[in-house]
Amino acid sequence: MRLPAPETFLAELGTRQSLLLVDDDAASVQVLARMLNGLGELRFALSGEDALRLARESPPDLILIDAEMPGLSGFEVCAALHADPLLTDVPVIIVTGHTEAAVEVAGFAAGASDFIRKPPVAEVVAARVRTQLRLKALGDALRASALTDGLTGLANRRRFDQDLRVECERARRSHESLALLMVDVDHFKRYNDRYGHVSGDACLRQVGAAIRSAIRRPADLAARYGGEEFGVLLPQTDADGARAMAQRIVDAVAALALPHAGAGAGDRGIVSVSAGWAAARPDQDAAVVASRGEALVEAADRLLYAAKAAGRGRVGAPAPAAAPHQP
Repeated sequence: MRLPAPETFLAELGTRQSLLLVDDDAASVQVLARMLNGLGELRFALSGEDALRLARESPPDLILIDAEMPGLSGFEVCAALHADPLLTDVPVIIVTGHTEAAVEVAGFAAGASDFIRKPPVAEVVAARVRTQLRLKALGDALRASALTDGLTGLANRRRFDQDLRVECERARRSHESLALLMVDVDHFKRYNDRYGHVSGDACLRQVGAAIRSAIRRPADLAARYGGEEFGVLLPQTDADGARAMAQRIVDAVAALALPHAGAGAGDRGIVSVSAGWAAARPDQDAAVVASRGEALVEAADRLLYAAKAAGRGRVGAPAPAAAPHQP
């Protein structure tokens, strides 16, 4: 995959670029806001605690923070951001009136990307902010390339595993449900044997596109998990939502009506997928947290195998609960 130029990547981001300005002095925030007008969407915080809360709610592309504030200092906020897997890639510029080398050393040790001296000079502030946004854009482009499946254009297994850990932690913090699906193309080896690997690749691309079209929220993630298997990560989704999404994907692939003469007796002669699902509240499920979400993959896999055993081209259903013993 060829990477876009940083300037092109920035242009494509458009209004999604977000800058968080943090200072306990509202007047100082207003001064920086005027200097940065037009460089992105501006948000504000008047304390380190509020800065962390806002960043966790919606990670910005860049943070400018005052070094010395009541409560959490800029250095402490920077260290907390750097230690958080959800925010570690967000660059931080520390704004300070200090000129000692020891201050800069401490800031870089905490994870700062740059410094701006007080009183700020508009041209310098704009230049340093543009530089950090370009670097962030280039880093995002590199990360996107490394986390994309070259055949289908979906996320790859590495991205899926990474996002699963992140979303599991996010769901634990926010006391929300997290769901995922495992989707497998039925009789895919037979498809390759009959039609050839070039056609098999084309089939996987079309199945991937159908899965992508079925998920509609920006936070949902579709990934090629491996071979002919796909994973779908569904934040803020309960069991009913996961089951419904799994059925939507099964139906979307069936609607492609891709011929599959080798599917076997009892099948409809078209490419189909089987799907398993799982959902949990990480804040209430110690196994999900301890496994960093892998317990959900295992649970979805069990229902995927159940779907295969029940005839394929369907969503797996949990085994019925045993009837209570009657004395």
